[in-house]
Amino acid sequence: MTTRVVPALGAGKRAEIDRALRCLKDTSVLVVGDAMLDRYVYGSVHRISPEAPVPILSVEREVALPGGAGNVVRNLTALGIEVALVSVVGDDQTGSDLTGLVGGQPGVEPWLLVEGGRITPLKTRFVSHGQQLLRADQEQTTPIAPRLAEQLLRIARDAMVPTALTVLSDYGKGVLSPELAARLIAAAHEAGRKVLVDSPAGGLACHAGADVIMPTVQELTEATGLPAETDAELTEAAAKLRNEGSFGAVLVLRGEAGLALQDAEATYLFPYPPAELFDPSGLSDTVISALAAGLAGGLALPLAAEVAALAASIARSRVGPAVVLPTDLLAALEGT
Repeated sequence: MTTRVVPALGAGKRAEIDRALRCLKDTSVLVVGDAMLDRYVYGSVHRISPEAPVPILSVEREVALPGGAGNVVRNLTALGIEVALVSVVGDDQTGSDLTGLVGGQPGVEPWLLVEGGRITPLKTRFVSHGQQLLRADQEQTTPIAPRLAEQLLRIARDAMVPTALTVLSDYGKGVLSPELAARLIAAAHEAGRKVLVDSPAGGLACHAGADVIMPTVQELTEATGLPAETDAELTEAAAKLRNEGSFGAVLVLRGEAGLALQDAEATYLFPYPPAELFDPSGLSDTVISALAAGLAGGLALPLAAEVAALAASIARSRVGPAVVLPTDLLAALEGT
């Protein structure tokens, strides 16, 4: 299998991507998975606490945003795509806040089922001068009740018909059990829809048959037992994963090194350009959203992955879970 380092986007590709972006307003995507609330507490640090060797954060502002599958929705709608979101929240204040934030976005059809007694995932990040000082998590990772899982599956099946493709956002918070993930993939294929899987926290095996699986280098190594640091090692490990899991393609998140895509034809390497800042917050959500947008807009998988790498290179230089707009992509394309 050949390995190709993809060069900067040429004029022909830029025209094709521009056409695809203009088509996004006429398409829609289904997102199923773990929605959560991301809370950011921003402030300044000027001294160390006299009570313990920790910084004192003088709080200046707080921001709450949809996270996990909710952040995938934010990224997709920012690109102009209509989205149906199917997820589960608890009957708590966090779940109520998250429901309001998701439902308040234009172009979103929310199906947030409520499970009594469940804790809605909440991540609180304390940030000063662009750096995270601490993250505090509140969550429940036990699987959702079987009856609720059946209801979620029925809603997702219905939503697959009018949408272009399905994204499974698996953060291991209990919405996507291995059995439910497998049934969702089968249902999507029965409906003739592609399935993209992001953050397969439940394990790569239960997502077998997905059209694109998106592991990190560490997840790829854990799944295959092979190293994946060098280009040659990554090619071998991705091939093993793709074959054993019957995946259409494997898109690997390589941290600051960029992305790598392996399909049936070749392995494509998409390095990120040098940047002073590398903030990984929400980066996988940016990648899967841009990839889904590219495919929904009619791009071939390698070119859609190239767009995803471009979107990630924009988002990684911004603090926090930034969304990438079509104007951001077009401006970046003009600079290539």
